Amino acid sequence: MSQKNSGDGNRSARERLQQQREREKAREKQRRILIVSAAVVGVLGLAAVVGVIAAGGDKDSGSDKAGPVVAPTGATEEDGKPAIPTGKADAPSTLAIWEDFRCPACAQFENAFRDTIHELEATGALKAEYHLATLIDGNMGGSGSLRAANAAACAQDAGKFTAYHDTLYINQPPETDDAFGKNDKLIELAAKVPGLDTPAFRGCVNDGTHDSWVAKSNEAFRNGGFRGTPSVLLNGESIFPQKGNEQISPENLKKWVAEANKGKKPGTASPSAG
Repeated sequence: MSQKNSGDGNRSARERLQQQREREKAREKQRRILIVSAAVVGVLGLAAVVGVIAAGGDKDSGSDKAGPVVAPTGATEEDGKPAIPTGKADAPSTLAIWEDFRCPACAQFENAFRDTIHELEATGALKAEYHLATLIDGNMGGSGSLRAANAAACAQDAGKFTAYHDTLYINQPPETDDAFGKNDKLIELAAKVPGLDTPAFRGCVNDGTHDSWVAKSNEAFRNGGFRGTPSVLLNGESIFPQKGNEQISPENLKKWVAEANKGKKPGTASPSAG
C-alpha cells in the first residue's frame, strides 16, 4: 500500500513539475508576444502621437502673418499646396514630405532617410517636394517652426535649400527649446553651409520675407487632412509609417520607388534649385 502511495506521489510530483514547465513556457511565449507588440506599437505610436499634436494644431501658431505672399525662388504650388522642390524636375516619382523643423519625429525621419532620398534624387529616380508646417508653434508656443521655415525658404533663394534643410535637422534643439525662434541662431547655423551666410540671406531671415508664404503652406497642411508631421507620400500614397503591410525603411523606399518607376526613364533635367 505504501509503495502504491509512493508511486502516486511521484506521478503527482512529475505532473506538477510538467504543469509548472508548461506555465513557464506559456508565460515566456506571452512575454515574447508583448515585446514584439510593443515594438510594433512603438513604430505606429510615433504617427499616433504626432497625430495628437496635429489635432490640437488649430491654435494660433503665430504664422498667420498679414502681408503679401512672397514665394521663394523656384517654389511650386499645386492645388494650393506651396512646396520647395528638390531633385530632377522630370524624375518619374515624387516624394511629398510635410515637415516642421521643430518636430522631433521629422528629424528622426530625415536623419534615417536623408542619404536614401539624396541617392534616389541623384539617379533621377525621385524628386521631392517639401511642404513646411508650423504646428509645433501652435501647440507648444514660440516661433521656431515659423522662423526656421522662413530661413529655409531664404536658403532656397540662395540655391542652398537642401544643405541648410539638412543642417537644421542635424542641429535640431529639443522640442521644448524654441532655439530656432531666434534669428541669430538660424544665421549661426547658416555658417555651416558654404556661401549661405550673406547680407541677402541675413536680411531675408531678419525681415521674415517668406513668413506669409510659410503661413500659406501651414494652412494647406491644416486643411489637408494629415494626421501629423512628418506626413510622407510617394506619388500621392501615404508611406509613413508604412505602405500596405510593409513598414517604411530605406530598403523598402528604394523598392517602392523602383516598382513605381518600372518601365519609366529616369529624370535627366537639371536639378531643381536648392
